[in-house]
Amino acid sequence: MKTILKFVVAAAAVQTISLAATAASAQMTMPEACKTETSASGAMQMPGGDMGQMAEHQKAMMEGMRETEPAMMQGMMAKDPDVAFVCGMIAHHTAAINMSEIELKYGDDQQAKSMAEKIIEAQKKEVEQMTAWLSEHAK
Repeated sequence: MKTILKFVVAAAAVQTISLAATAASAQMTMPEACKTETSASGAMQMPGGDMGQMAEHQKAMMEGMRETEPAMMQGMMAKDPDVAFVCGMIAHHTAAINMSEIELKYGDDQQAKSMAEKIIEAQKKEVEQMTAWLSEHAK
């Protein structure tokens, strides 16, 4: 019974964080070029209600985010605020790396691809630094 209660409390905490993130993203102002018909309301909506109608690059980006989101949420639940920050950022940077690799695979614009290459290089270095920090500081 204690295990179930711990799970329910943890699930409620993740839901609270998700709601806070949704509220924060609703307040975030994106450039007009980033807004689409399916996202004009600010809510994340998939075309046609599923991934089947998405372009391959969209599916790849969604999958990359789906892979890293649970790790980000789990990392941010650490009791130590410094560890929570670093763990969340490792997953966040991994998502940026994933998206950049997708840009390199599907993108056409050389300037965008150059940005992706720089992001991959910088974020991988930062993930290594944060991972080393965790091995020294996480209790």
